[in-house]
Amino acid sequence: MRIAKSGALLPLTRLARSRDLRVQRNAAGALLNMTHSAEHRQQLIGAGAVPVLVELLGEDDPELQYYATTALSNIAVDDSGRQLLWDTQPGLIDALVRFVDASTIKVQCQAILTLRNLASDDQYQLQIVAHGGLDSLLPLLQSEYDPLIISAAACLRNLSIHPDNEQPILHSGILPCLVDLLTQSGNEEVQCHVISALRNLVANNDADKTPFAEAGLFDHMKAVLLSPDASDNVVAEMVAALNVFVLDDSLAPYILDGGFLELLIPLTRSPQVELQYNACVTISGLAGKAGEAVDRLVQVWDRPDGGLQSYLASFLAVDEGMDPVLRSIALWTVTQLLESNSPDLVNLVTSHPSIIKNIDKIASIGSLSDSELRNSAYTTDSLVGQRMSRAFDDAYGVDPENPDENDDDIYNRMINLAQDVISLVHNQDQDVWRH
Repeated sequence: MRIAKSGALLPLTRLARSRDLRVQRNAAGALLNMTHSAEHRQQLIGAGAVPVLVELLGEDDPELQYYATTALSNIAVDDSGRQLLWDTQPGLIDALVRFVDASTIKVQCQAILTLRNLASDDQYQLQIVAHGGLDSLLPLLQSEYDPLIISAAACLRNLSIHPDNEQPILHSGILPCLVDLLTQSGNEEVQCHVISALRNLVANNDADKTPFAEAGLFDHMKAVLLSPDASDNVVAEMVAALNVFVLDDSLAPYILDGGFLELLIPLTRSPQVELQYNACVTISGLAGKAGEAVDRLVQVWDRPDGGLQSYLASFLAVDEGMDPVLRSIALWTVTQLLESNSPDLVNLVTSHPSIIKNIDKIASIGSLSDSELRNSAYTTDSLVGQRMSRAFDDAYGVDPENPDENDDDIYNRMINLAQDVISLVHNQDQDVWRH
């Protein structure tokens, strides 16, 4: 940009402090235009424009407020920009929260978006909540104006990342509002931000999560998943959230009793890899609760769409290309069913015409040549490093903080899983013979 190369940044910064409103607006607008690229943002910082932009937040003119909040929002996109603001502008959060409470709609939106960008860092996540940010966000989530709701939901999504913010958020009265927005808002962005915030809140610590269920979370989620109008992105976010919720012992029964298995089984055939993965992992998590939900798992064994048995049989068929990560999830699901101590589930699995036979073939795959091994399944980088469940991680020594695995690690784990299943089947056969 010519302004940056001409040495005009310093004069422009001075003009932004002019007593002539027209001059101020033009200078502030030019500074805003300079924030649209990372290189120019750094040049602005070097020219000392940040303190000037923060000063403009104190002006009464809505245009100046808009230019300043938007420019600061863009600066807060960069790690270095956020750190500079943290180090040099201690009053920034208070100023932005004031704008959220009382300002024009477009300034409100930009102030919230600035808070959202700042809340990419844990220090700001805590400070925004400590300085009354939640009280300001709640009425905006109840607004009838979509841009305000989107901005507020996006900000809350980032605030919910910090574990120490879970209790303040729950005590603020925001939870029922978030749950209602899942069905009340027809806006895809709002729904995605809201379900992600709820997922973060559940995942953050081990406190009792029944307030989420009592707020009607699973009724609203099921309504969205059943809606023909739900977008693919929203469904994907919902299933990713279920993948987290099922790990919580206080929430899993609501998922089991809520009929979600019937909704998840067809999604195992989704062309969207991440959606397919999360559906499979959630089913695996529910299978891990088999001791508490035998009837539910038996009911879905052959329905809908062929049921659980069809999903497992197709993912374990060795003559079909299948990502070894997805195949490992199917193997882990079979393991959970066999370990349920339910005669009905064990019989359904072991008497199936192909499931155990194919697992036996997979268990023997280690003796095949590399070329034969590659022909039996394929890999995809899209699933490498994805987490299955805490139980799986513990059983197979997977470190979720170190997801870098090579193909050999993935294949070896798949083979180990298959061998464990065969051992389980043999042990159960021996137990039956002894009795």
